[in-house]
Amino acid sequence: MTRKILVVEDDASTAAYLAKGLGEAGYAVEIANDARDGLFLASEGTFDVLVVDRMLPGFDGLAMIGAARAAGIAAPALVLSALGSVDDRVGGLKAGADDYLTKPFSFSELLARVEALLRRADARRAGSPAARLNVGDLEIDLLARTVTRAGRPIPLGQREFSLLEYLARNAGQVVTRTMMLEKIWNYHFDPGSNVVDVHIARLRRKIDEGFPTPLLHTVRGAGYKLAAV
Repeated sequence: MTRKILVVEDDASTAAYLAKGLGEAGYAVEIANDARDGLFLASEGTFDVLVVDRMLPGFDGLAMIGAARAAGIAAPALVLSALGSVDDRVGGLKAGADDYLTKPFSFSELLARVEALLRRADARRAGSPAARLNVGDLEIDLLARTVTRAGRPIPLGQREFSLLEYLARNAGQVVTRTMMLEKIWNYHFDPGSNVVDVHIARLRRKIDEGFPTPLLHTVRGAGYKLAAV
């Protein structure tokens, strides 16, 4: 898949130079001529790297990157600037940039820095846990702590959500009552109650009733299983 780079640069010759070089290196490049347009394009969330000039009309590149970070845009950003003091570079990194390259620069160095940013971003994604769990048409958003099935929102209490998440992380496998008591209730003994069965019954009503195929299955004598079968 072709990686996309957003170049935010008001100098037409520099923007064309970057677009030509990055394009020849195999990247898809879009150009914005000011920070406002750059922020608008970056908000689409489709870019792998942002290359941003510091001195831009309207508000500057550091303000644009700060606004992008505040809006949850995580694409790594490389700042280009004629301001090259230590304080300038530190200020750029503190504003949310991931790297800082002073002008004039060689294209080979810029390309190497872009490739390094992509490698670090790929490594972070590979090492981070999935933000969503899917079992059939059931989707669990672990960050927003929301659940939908076939696009229909399913409101769950905190304990029900934790129970469903645990079952989904072990989808297709039998989860015993003892396992659930230890993981969800932090009981390392049998309390002699039907607390698990009560919560399972509530959860089953919420995620299965009204849908043609059940997802939460009872495995007699063993426990429960979440599976799209």
